[in-house]
Amino acid sequence: MGLTKQYLRYVASAVFGLIGSQKGNIVFVTLRGEKGRYVAVPACEHVFIWDLRKGEKILILRGLKQEVTCLCPSPDGLHLAVGYDDGSIRIFSLLSGEGNVTFNGHKAGITTLKYDQLGGRLASGSKDTDIIVWDVINESGLYRLKGHKDAITQALFLREKNLLVTSGKDTVVKWWDLDTQHCFKTMVGHRTEVWGLVLVSEEKRLITGASDSELRAWDITYLQEIEDLEEPKPKKIKGSSGIQDTLETEDGTLEMDEAPEDRILSCRKAGSIMREGRDRVVNLAVDKTGRILACHGTDSVLELFCVLSKEEIHKKMDKKMKKARKKAKLNSCKGVEEDPEINVEMTLQDEIQRVTNIKTSAKIKSFDLIHSPQGELKAVFLLQNNLVELYSFSPSLPTPQPVRTSRITIGGHRSDVRTLSFSSDNIAVLSASADSVKIWNRSTLQCIRTMTCEYALCSFFVPGDRQVIIGTKTGKLQLYDLASGNLLETIDAHDGALWSMSLSPDQRGFVTGGADKSVKFWDFELVKDENSTQKRLSVKQTRTLQLDEDVLYVSYSPNQKLLAVSLLDCTVKIFYVDTLKFFLSLYGHKLPVICMDISYDGALIATGSADRNVKIWGLDFGDCHKSLFAHDDSVMYLQFVPKSHLFFTAGKDHKIKQWDADKFEHIQTLEGHHQEIWCLAVSPSGDYVVSSSHDKSLRLWERTREPLILEEEREMEREAEYEESVAKEDQPAVPGETQGDSYFAGKKTIETVKAAERIMEAIELYREETAKMKEHKAICKAAGKEVPLPTNPILMAYGNISVSKTCSSFELEESLLVLPFSYVPDILKLFNEFMQLGSDVELICRCLFFLLRIHFGQITSNQMLVPVVEKLRETTMSKVSQVRDLIGFNMAGLDYLKRECEAKSEVMFFADATSHLEEKKRKRKKREKLILTFT
Repeated sequence: MGLTKQYLRYVASAVFGLIGSQKGNIVFVTLRGEKGRYVAVPACEHVFIWDLRKGEKILILRGLKQEVTCLCPSPDGLHLAVGYDDGSIRIFSLLSGEGNVTFNGHKAGITTLKYDQLGGRLASGSKDTDIIVWDVINESGLYRLKGHKDAITQALFLREKNLLVTSGKDTVVKWWDLDTQHCFKTMVGHRTEVWGLVLVSEEKRLITGASDSELRAWDITYLQEIEDLEEPKPKKIKGSSGIQDTLETEDGTLEMDEAPEDRILSCRKAGSIMREGRDRVVNLAVDKTGRILACHGTDSVLELFCVLSKEEIHKKMDKKMKKARKKAKLNSCKGVEEDPEINVEMTLQDEIQRVTNIKTSAKIKSFDLIHSPQGELKAVFLLQNNLVELYSFSPSLPTPQPVRTSRITIGGHRSDVRTLSFSSDNIAVLSASADSVKIWNRSTLQCIRTMTCEYALCSFFVPGDRQVIIGTKTGKLQLYDLASGNLLETIDAHDGALWSMSLSPDQRGFVTGGADKSVKFWDFELVKDENSTQKRLSVKQTRTLQLDEDVLYVSYSPNQKLLAVSLLDCTVKIFYVDTLKFFLSLYGHKLPVICMDISYDGALIATGSADRNVKIWGLDFGDCHKSLFAHDDSVMYLQFVPKSHLFFTAGKDHKIKQWDADKFEHIQTLEGHHQEIWCLAVSPSGDYVVSSSHDKSLRLWERTREPLILEEEREMEREAEYEESVAKEDQPAVPGETQGDSYFAGKKTIETVKAAERIMEAIELYREETAKMKEHKAICKAAGKEVPLPTNPILMAYGNISVSKTCSSFELEESLLVLPFSYVPDILKLFNEFMQLGSDVELICRCLFFLLRIHFGQITSNQMLVPVVEKLRETTMSKVSQVRDLIGFNMAGLDYLKRECEAKSEVMFFADATSHLEEKKRKRKKREKLILTFT
């Protein structure tokens, strides 16, 4: 069958009108060596990087489909880890803006990401209750930590020790020993979800935020510091019990813990700090120095606290002591008997002091802190209403006053866009929300004009594109001049909401429909302007059509003979424009018709309703040609493509669909929005579609020259469904594991399945080629001379194929896990050959050890593989020792160069100097302890 009808594909062109989306968190990033100037903000599936000084978007880190839920910059400032709603993590380079590394291991959205101090490991927590630690350098998963019973809210690496501390919505805080990958301590002192935690005071204190107005502080004592194994143990006094045997819980009861050698630290509740907010803690964070502690709830106030150093606490306590002594003196003068012992208790409020509050212009969604070189503290906020604000203050001042230094507002509306329209030359796009009208340049996506308005519901460009008219929720018509951005006139048009407007085809007037059950006809006219000599545009009402129900939508037919009016009683009534006589009634929808449009030739009318259906009617007799089940939720907007019988519909199911009204075919679905779509506009040329959604974004879709064939489109949809189902299938079974448990950090995805297939193809090719080589040798022997060998074109193209070439590092384990055992013997033989060649030793060792661990039983019981494994053992040991020697030699060389540099500069490297100092301190402490013990 040949091509009967050719459609052209529409593709996503750009996302604009969005400053930052609510699901993720805002972070400061280092770009071009500057700190505190650039911020990374989640923007639906992308990440935008904004310049706070200029208020410009300077980089877009492009995502695929899923929404961004979490951001974390690497300690070196060169990379940004981005977590997505489907549980995947991508690491972007901030220099190139490319995402080179992808980690797939979680089944649900990422809730927290944290790098360790060096940036070599990344811990990710998810709604699926698991924590996975990833090796960023090797691009692979290290291990999965299971134990929490609800979504993870925060994870932190400790600087000095190989420990991880995590909090969850299951009300517990868990401590993990990463050497053994097990949870050695669970803190159960909270009654509600733990929403955040931070470490302060050189990691000797943990502060947690829950669903109440308390911030709980816990003192952490590392038990290695209390007792060193080499030291002689002090004698126990009879009846007393050592710190290592018992532990005090929050409510004062004593809790027996594990054996002393299993325990690494003990936690004791130190007290609580009261917040001003009454609701839950949304975010809790400290700055890099660990001195400023900040938290906020579901409101617009950020509370700042200062964690005092030991010297400052001593000073404070001395002052308190002096005051107490003074008081005691005064009392003794008055003759009041006083206790000669003066005791001043040190409270938590003495150690952690409230600094100030920052009040933002709207509810805070997330924030980040950074110290500027001038000693100021900068706080950047992502607010609920699509806004970014930067505040700065000096924490060293006695009463610091936060000052708002910049905000990014121009790039988007504060609330959802409810109406869109294109200018007649396809260049300008109008968008209007509850408080403002913005005009955008379609090609540059820059906002040209912003004008304040009332709650807008409908709009259009006046012919000539110099003015726009907005219809509002209070029933007013607002007329704006675009050149000056001024409101020219406000007219009270309807008593209720003005739901819809339609420009007349002769462009001399327009019609409005409102909630006051009337349709009003208006004409444009020029009136004398009081402020100038020139005339200005105005409108005057000519006729009114009174109806029995609220009017939801009005539309002129292209020949201006008929007017279609959608009513609240679920019908569409058609009237003659000249006499206003009733012509047709279109009934059949179960719920009111929210949107409709008439085709360019006046032959068809398409109606979209809250009952999720679209009906196509003939305008000659009012017969229903077809009813289409269009969306999974209300159809919010419908518009024909000019000069065609194709139309677009937008629904609350986050989708835009294109239909053919002649063949009643669904042509394509445009997916991209993450929330309900409110409206769309098709450009007069039909080349562009712009849509707006509850996710605050405006999206531009562009018509390409690429033909779209329906059968292929359906095939692609089926393939996408299959790929989704493959990823959702059960994980491959691993011996010794219970079903549903996954020891490995990765998970099965369509990529890992494809990678496994590529490995299988490579091995099949190897088998074929070895058989060919044997045949070739036999032919040469028989002929008594060298015969040319026919080479495989694929091998020619790749040079030589190995596992490393066919699958990426983070898919490796999962791909080998899917691989059938029948391929394993060949792989082991190949590994032996590659090992002898000395290529990719580390990678081959990784694959080899993984295969041996998975198929241990089958490999050891297979007599054929004994010599292969034996050979592998020999070659592996020799090659690995060679690699180790090489690395050792390089290290020694680097050390030598370092010493040379030091000799030249006569200064020790900073890191070494501090480690020497720490070593000296530790030795001194040990000596003191020994002396104490002996005495």
